[in-house]
Amino acid sequence: MSHKSIFLETHNINNRATGLGTFNYELIKGLAALDFNGYELTLNSSKPELLKEEFNDKFKYHKYSSLSRHPLFRIRKKYDLWHSVNQNIKVEPFFNTNYLLTVHDIHFVDEVTSDKSHKLHKLFKKKLERSTAITYISEFAKKHTHEHFNVPNVPEYVIYNGNPISTLLDTSSFVSAVPADKPFFYSIGDFIERKNYTSIINMMKGIKDFNLIISGNNNKKYGEEIKKLIDDNGLSNQVFLTGKVSDEGKQFYMKNCTAFLFPSIREGFGLPPIEAMSFGKPVFLSDKTSLPEIGGDVSNYWTNFDPDYMKEVLFNGLSQFDNNKTETENLLKKRAASFDWKIAAQEYFNVYKEILK
Repeated sequence: MSHKSIFLETHNINNRATGLGTFNYELIKGLAALDFNGYELTLNSSKPELLKEEFNDKFKYHKYSSLSRHPLFRIRKKYDLWHSVNQNIKVEPFFNTNYLLTVHDIHFVDEVTSDKSHKLHKLFKKKLERSTAITYISEFAKKHTHEHFNVPNVPEYVIYNGNPISTLLDTSSFVSAVPADKPFFYSIGDFIERKNYTSIINMMKGIKDFNLIISGNNNKKYGEEIKKLIDDNGLSNQVFLTGKVSDEGKQFYMKNCTAFLFPSIREGFGLPPIEAMSFGKPVFLSDKTSLPEIGGDVSNYWTNFDPDYMKEVLFNGLSQFDNNKTETENLLKKRAASFDWKIAAQEYFNVYKEILK
């Protein structure tokens, strides 16, 4: 029998430090556990040999070349379905074929430009127009897309990401490069303005008995601003930046923190709060964009970023948590477990089958 062929445009997979790299890898790992009966899935990667080592003959592999971003050098092989796994990819099929677009976020509308003639808008618009179906990683991503673009009348699905922590690591031999002996709050993410770290640092000015530890690559412009803010406020013995951390390091801080803080003002999804919930930690989020979908009713929310107000929400939330610790920890862990890559991968595969029916 002839197999239906599906091409997954996953070349971002090598950059695992980013949300998109993690997404690609976890989706592939989830798909690998399924039975492909009658379907053949091809992965695109600049290092296909690494994927082949892990997944053997479960998938077919295509070696990515940056040339394939140019219309003339697009991949000429005709697939029954092309899955564009995120909205920024410049690699497109040469032939018109069934096309599934996964939208993570359209932050560029708010952060780069709202000018409809800008190349990012045009690229995204083309992807929408080409789509046979669209999946979104949150209801917010779907709503935001509909606010700014004419979305074609095609089937649309919301499929939540899974929790990236599938294995609990032994962190007993991890040595923290910053002081972790005093009770601390934790945050992690890329150092970009939308992460809004300034708000929690300003809040720390009014807090004495806790430290704040923030992980993530901080050598960009926003990282410099954050370092200056810490120094200018004399907080360098209380607010610590670890830089990038290993998975072991991340789990060490998540496991040992008093609370996890994530005041981000724009998230297509937001994985770190789920990771923190899986350790049963109280989570404090901004109430913006997709975060209420992630935190549900087991999390605490800031509706504005006034430092005194933020401190009040934090300490109220902590005392409620302490009054009801075991039950709340279980609720948090249960919420984290509901975000599962096996379920997500099955839902994507169901969409593939639906399109190819």
